[in-house]
Amino acid sequence: MVVIIAGLMLAANFWTDYKWFSSVGYTSVFLTELWTRVLLFAVAGLVMAVIVGASVYFAYRSRPGIRPMSLEQQGLDRYRQSIDPHRKLFFWIAVGALALLAGVAASGDWRAYLQFTNSTDFGVNDPEFGMDVAFFAFTYPFLRILLGYLYAAVILAFIAAVIVHYLYGGVRLQNDTGQRATPAARVHLSVLLGLFVLLRAGSYWLDRYGLVFSERGYTFGASYTDVNAVKTALMILTVISVICAVLFFANIYFKNTMVPMASLGLLVLSAVLVGVAYPEIVQRFQVNPNEQRLESPYIERNIEYTRDAYDIADAEVEAYDATTELSAQDLVEESQGTKVRLADPSVVSQTFQQMQQVRGFYQFPDVLEVDRYPDAEGNLIDTIVAVRELDGPPDDQDNWLNRHLIYTHGYGMVAATGSDIDAEGRPVFTEYNIPPRGELSEVTGEYQPRIYYGREGAEYVIVQAEEEYDYPLDSEEDTADVPTLDDAVDPEVSPAPDEARAPGDADAQESPEPTNEDPPAEGGDGTEGTEEEADPSGSQAYNRYDGSGGVQLSNFFDRILYAIKYQEPNILLNSAITGDSRILYERDPLDRVEKVAPYLTVDSRPYPAVVDGKVVWIVDAYTTSDGYPYANRIDFTQAVTDTFTDGSAQQVGALPGNEVNYIRNSVKATVDAYDGTVTLYAWDEEDPVLQTWMDSFPGTVTSRDEMSDELIDHVRYPDDLFKVQREIMREYHVTDAAAYYGGQDFWAVPNDPTGGTEAPEPPYRQTIQYPGAEEASFSLTSTFVPRGRENLAAFMAVDSDPRSEDYGQLKLLELPRSTVIFGPGQVQNAFDADADVREVLLPLEQSNAEVTRGNLLTLPFAGGLLYVEPLYVQAGGGGSASFPLLQQVMVGFGEEVAIGSNLPDALSNLFEGAEGTPEETPEEAPEETPEENEAGGGGGSDQELTDALNEAVEAWEEAQESNEQANDRLREALEAIEEQMNE
Repeated sequence: MVVIIAGLMLAANFWTDYKWFSSVGYTSVFLTELWTRVLLFAVAGLVMAVIVGASVYFAYRSRPGIRPMSLEQQGLDRYRQSIDPHRKLFFWIAVGALALLAGVAASGDWRAYLQFTNSTDFGVNDPEFGMDVAFFAFTYPFLRILLGYLYAAVILAFIAAVIVHYLYGGVRLQNDTGQRATPAARVHLSVLLGLFVLLRAGSYWLDRYGLVFSERGYTFGASYTDVNAVKTALMILTVISVICAVLFFANIYFKNTMVPMASLGLLVLSAVLVGVAYPEIVQRFQVNPNEQRLESPYIERNIEYTRDAYDIADAEVEAYDATTELSAQDLVEESQGTKVRLADPSVVSQTFQQMQQVRGFYQFPDVLEVDRYPDAEGNLIDTIVAVRELDGPPDDQDNWLNRHLIYTHGYGMVAATGSDIDAEGRPVFTEYNIPPRGELSEVTGEYQPRIYYGREGAEYVIVQAEEEYDYPLDSEEDTADVPTLDDAVDPEVSPAPDEARAPGDADAQESPEPTNEDPPAEGGDGTEGTEEEADPSGSQAYNRYDGSGGVQLSNFFDRILYAIKYQEPNILLNSAITGDSRILYERDPLDRVEKVAPYLTVDSRPYPAVVDGKVVWIVDAYTTSDGYPYANRIDFTQAVTDTFTDGSAQQVGALPGNEVNYIRNSVKATVDAYDGTVTLYAWDEEDPVLQTWMDSFPGTVTSRDEMSDELIDHVRYPDDLFKVQREIMREYHVTDAAAYYGGQDFWAVPNDPTGGTEAPEPPYRQTIQYPGAEEASFSLTSTFVPRGRENLAAFMAVDSDPRSEDYGQLKLLELPRSTVIFGPGQVQNAFDADADVREVLLPLEQSNAEVTRGNLLTLPFAGGLLYVEPLYVQAGGGGSASFPLLQQVMVGFGEEVAIGSNLPDALSNLFEGAEGTPEETPEEAPEETPEENEAGGGGGSDQELTDALNEAVEAWEEAQESNEQANDRLREALEAIEEQMNE
């Protein structure tokens, strides 16, 4: 029964996998992998069966006809009498089991086999052997695997031979004559030992090439000892192993134990003296006292090949003083019109959730994405984007029918500008509500808003069965007050001191009227291609899917297979499921790409985009290798872990083996959110690893030329690749071997000062004006600090604009070592310690409001580096209904910091505060009239303003106790401040 159930499960998984690949148009991937696995299974199993089976057969056939009488043989007679009647059965079971294990193990190495048979040259030779890198990346790993299987087969054959010879008297532990093995047994075992030693000779020879992956020296790759001692030792051991193998084979004629024992002793002795002792002597007595001088050529190799393998060799490095020659007034003028993406994708997610969730079963990710969309004038702006995904049915209605047949899809794109807010500090939405509307729809045109494929929701859904929940018809009532571009405030410099607005003050402020009276954009409801019905009660709309996604349940047998696969009998019993119904599974875009391209590693940050009338997920995918000679290996998961990937925010997909030393963003993939169509585009068509896989799976990767213009507009430089390159750049920005050996110039990625953890600061997407560039560019940026210190060492950026000629160009601003320039942690400390900043933050921190620090952005500005950090305030005690509002912006430049209610205000406070008050002579000082003195600038007015501020602080402290009288007093104090500012 167990075997039958296991067979049914295996058949169900196999057939449903085939149908899935057929539904997405990648049957060739399924069949190529399948037949490669079958081939390796058959060959490995056959080789194992032949070698072990022949050894057992020969041992049995050469058994002695007459065995000497001894207690040992008398005891073995009982076993022989039990085994002999069933010896053929035992033989086939043992050989079959070994063949099965070998075949299963070999089938798992199908990737190495395909790379070996479809190898593409890199066009780069290693400096030690003069061989193309392809040998080390594709051929060498397969030869090691092949050698390992032959080792296993010969060793198992030897063990099996010893057992059979012993059982039938060919090998004896007790023998009065001193002959413990028959001549036939000695010949048999000598041949097997000879084969083993011959394989050892091959292993020694192959180990020479493996020296390019050595970890013996100061850096990864062949070191001085490896090249001058180990390489020679391996050559000597190869020759000795061949001689020993010949001596073992010669024992066929000598038929004694002296020759094989002497050969074995020679092999062990030479392995110890030549293979271990000699290299250790060279390392300890020659290299260690002169390590820097002797290892320098090999350190240079490591630096060169590591920089090539991680594609950082062409990084542009520029010395940057980070000091400005502009006056304070010039800096104020320079700052006017500066736009920075203030919206933090990890903070405004809560705002999206509260303002655009519509219903409790819709969900937004914890960290939103940054893309670019054109505004009405065609200008590209940084945009925070997400799709409204369906998490599942309401908790009190969470049953199989609702989860898998009714609540099947999310609905709509949601977007907000990255740098605009409304009067209350809320993000300004460019796409919102259900059906979706906004400027984004007007610019992109009609698109299908339904999200059947995404990162949330049930493992599988069945469509064209029951009527599917589409969206609530009264959603406008829940999202009536949505800030749009018409509500965006034009930030201006405030002439008076900054005032922090608590969320509770929003009611007292004048809010603009809702602007949701605009009709949805043409096609914005996405009803084309669907059958939409309204609930007679008028509360919700229903939909029937008519896309081509998923697998059609065309017959009852298919339903049986999927019922077995998901162990769910309701798939068989539900009467609404018909031959036209379709089952949608593998719905996560990352899973879909990994399944159709099992040779790729996907980026952990897929992002949605409206492209050519539909919502698609754009997935960056990498070709990787751990076989690039001399290139330093890193732990991929550790390299891409930061604040966003630490915990539940994002999960990192680990690579097989988890270590790489070569990576390229060779493929851009798209997954249609409506029908699940997966398309792979060859982004880096020159990548030899990708060419190897394209030869292995012909026709599965589409040319880059097939990408539409609209799709290319949304391509961006991938996060994980940048983080891997950032990790390598910490050390390999040093290109001089002597400086690298000293390590004094190594850097570190600073911890995120706003995250409250020791996780590295994530790279940030923002549009920056790079020094020397004519125009601002959409970039991915990060910073470095010296190892063990907190001041800034360098600023790193990569052009992420696919239309730019510099796309993918790494740029590095290296700061002078002799000048201390604040790093992110020091700037954050300066924010916390500054008196003006504390004056604004103190009332908020002492109240029940929750203060959240947004992303600390670093960007080049006026010859220096500008730090910008938005400050969000969230009403305390508001429960899940509250969300953070952007209330203040903190900025830092040099050693000066400031705070303001918006970016221009903060910059004005920063630079005007640094300017100081110019001295005025009595002759130049104009005479003040009583009216002017009364209008402003007098000491009495300043004192009144100070008294009003103190009154506001005291009132805010009392407001913590929810005292109505204190709240009224606070309101009066704020009004007094406003009156003083207006005078």
